Amino acid sequence: MAEIDFIQSLHKSTSRNYLERVNAHDKAECAEVACRFGEEYWDGERQYGYGGYRYDGRWRTVAEAMVKHYGLTADSNILDVGCGKGYLLYEFTQVLPGCGVTGIDLSTYAIEHAKDEIRPHILRGSASGLPWPDDSFDFVVSLNALHNLLIRDLWSAIGEIERVGREAKYIALESYRNDREKVNLLYWQLTCRAFHSTDEWEWIYETVGYTGDWGYIFFE
Repeated sequence: MAEIDFIQSLHKSTSRNYLERVNAHDKAECAEVACRFGEEYWDGERQYGYGGYRYDGRWRTVAEAMVKHYGLTADSNILDVGCGKGYLLYEFTQVLPGCGVTGIDLSTYAIEHAKDEIRPHILRGSASGLPWPDDSFDFVVSLNALHNLLIRDLWSAIGEIERVGREAKYIALESYRNDREKVNLLYWQLTCRAFHSTDEWEWIYETVGYTGDWGYIFFE
């Protein structure tokens, strides 16, 4: 188990006005809309979520780094838990032609608007009850998804990732290291249900029995 940063540089490439997020719109109403994970969240106005989540190739470097770090091959089976529109899975197929890719997400809209090549490989479902046998995947990844779960489902989801992954596993979540980052996270987030410091996340992993790696995004 180790903390590894694969995605913070992508996160930092987007500028954010934290006070505007709180003051320009009814934040509670925006959060209610975002938590439906429908069109408004993915492709609506920025106050409801991504403000348009379209393929632009930015996940290629993440896939390349993960393939190199974990020694994945064209024979590897990869699962993305909370895969959204499947862009990271698509990049795995480009970096490792012939590899097996599978995704799961709770958003019907995201699946319906997923990358064409990946849509048939995405299942609608919950991270807290993965529908695969033990040790089904060589690599299980979950980026920026599990913090959207309430605590009981969160613990179950981490345990499920541990159960279905027979080798490498990686989870990335929103977190904070100080009060400034905590406040910025509270200002910016729309769908987060689990607000934990890095020390708390690592305690959760140890308590659940998670043996994979982890990373964070911080709102600096």
